[in-house]
Amino acid sequence: MRMSENEDSHNIAVKRFTFEEKELRTRITVSVPEVLDPQYGMYVWPCAVVLAQFVWTHRAELEGKTVLEIGAGVSLPGVLAARCGAQVTLSDSAELPHCLDNCRRTCQVNQLSVPVVGLTWGQVSSSLLLLPALDFILGSDVFYEPEDFEDILFTVAFLLRRSPHAQFWTAYQERSADWSIEALLHKWNLKCVDIPLESFEANTEHLAGSSLPGSHMVQMMVISLKEPWKR
Repeated sequence: MRMSENEDSHNIAVKRFTFEEKELRTRITVSVPEVLDPQYGMYVWPCAVVLAQFVWTHRAELEGKTVLEIGAGVSLPGVLAARCGAQVTLSDSAELPHCLDNCRRTCQVNQLSVPVVGLTWGQVSSSLLLLPALDFILGSDVFYEPEDFEDILFTVAFLLRRSPHAQFWTAYQERSADWSIEALLHKWNLKCVDIPLESFEANTEHLAGSSLPGSHMVQMMVISLKEPWKR
């Protein structure tokens, strides 16, 4: 993956991520407009690049499938999934309209028509209930604040219960050895598989020549529902 960057006069930097399979001579470029502002959801974080690399590596599994990205922000993984042929819905906090606008901005730059919805983690809202049956859920760095972990996993478990064969693909940055979701996975009847970064060519400090993820410790997980659902 290669990345180039240019900045326009409206305080927006456009980063272009090119994912390529050299042997197959296949490539897809995703443009991501970053608003130069210290808001969490307004620029590309290291986990988004790792998750996007996982999406690219598994693009054949996504073609024609239904995908939701949660906490999408600049939406790099979700937009890449859409470019790979998935039917994608992007979502971010219903309380942060600027993040939803950023999702729409990324879609516009990439000439995509993708639904964008506001969700509130931990709440069964009408927007959540109206989502279609899913094959995959994407989330990069959603495990950021420990006080949000239970609401996130409640929402993921709710979606997986509606779509029992779906998977939640998530990359997270290790920030504290004390942070754990193991008890919450058990509570919400979920199981987790850790995915080695080398298995999808993401085990490099400068991922494919970009400055991300750099020296950050990023982990990749696939979370799914245990069977049967325990009431």
